[in-house]
Amino acid sequence: MQEEFPLDPSLIYLNHAAVAPWPLRTTRAIERFARENLHQGASHYPRWLEVETRLREQLARLINAPSVADISLLKNTSEGLSVVAYGIDWRPGDNLVTFRQEFPSNRIVWESLASIGVETRLVDVTGGESPEATLLARCDDRTRLLSTSSVQYASGLCIDLEPIGAFCRENGIRFCVDAIQSLGALPFDVQAVQADFVVADGHKWMLGPEGVALFYTRQAIRESLRLHQYGWHMLEKPGEFDNPDWAPSPTGTRFECGSPNMLGIHGLSASLSLIEEVGVDAIKRRILESTDLLFDLIEANRDRITLLSDPERTRRSGIVTFRPDRADPDAVYRKLMGQGVICAARGGGIRFSPHFYTPREKLTAAWERLLACL
Repeated sequence: MQEEFPLDPSLIYLNHAAVAPWPLRTTRAIERFARENLHQGASHYPRWLEVETRLREQLARLINAPSVADISLLKNTSEGLSVVAYGIDWRPGDNLVTFRQEFPSNRIVWESLASIGVETRLVDVTGGESPEATLLARCDDRTRLLSTSSVQYASGLCIDLEPIGAFCRENGIRFCVDAIQSLGALPFDVQAVQADFVVADGHKWMLGPEGVALFYTRQAIRESLRLHQYGWHMLEKPGEFDNPDWAPSPTGTRFECGSPNMLGIHGLSASLSLIEEVGVDAIKRRILESTDLLFDLIEANRDRITLLSDPERTRRSGIVTFRPDRADPDAVYRKLMGQGVICAARGGGIRFSPHFYTPREKLTAAWERLLACL
């Protein structure tokens, strides 16, 4: 699979938790789409719709959705979370629970509900006997929603979603999962998790372009979300332009108000074909081999580097975050970037996030450059 990622050899790309490089097949799919537009316009639009259908099927398989009808194609994670936040029929005095350390998209959208009298209860991910227990302990009879990332963006902490989902279903609480840091890297089963909503952009571990996101809604509660966007595409019969009688689609397309991002759809579908070809279980195994190596290297240098990620094996993901003890983390980060180690400054430290195709020798080379910066 290395031929799918002809990256500049001067770079060591360890930033898939931010924006991933496209595979070769994705670039070629987008080039073909662009050339077709250049020479033929939308002459073959029905064929484009076949790609859109295929992408919905790929995303449904990726999360084990009960039906393709449960899948919406939105612009990004923030849009999906906003659809949930402003679709629920809140009452003053209601509350929702989430982690304080969530990415801003999965925090400020909920905090914005304070204007209608909804309390956002922020829980520290490192407090209590476990993150899950701490989260559930803040719920009460006015809790309407619980939201969490499947993997925390700054630390890489993998959240055990199944007990949260079971608790929420038993107590009539809506369960929303921001899965952007796991889909494409780790297995995800929406039915086992019992999530009501799942949201994830395609441009990180799914290796797709920005501008296309998965939005899953559970069929039984889908129509309970109030709509705030309207247009031709979200109708039950979107092709009947002259029909004065209309109704929203009962499927996930009810949240897609206008024309789809066809270029992004072609790109993400190509990327997911690679994910399916390799297999998510194999991808997880290769990613964890890389993160295990990084954990070992940090342990071997614990006199000058502090691990910020949770070392417990069940908590590991594709993200490893650490802090140099004798140097300014931001200064070290800038030096690494200047030397072609593409990473991120997150959570008070430096975040490495290799994907399944990242060669072991690239990881060791990155580590040698890191040590030289200390």
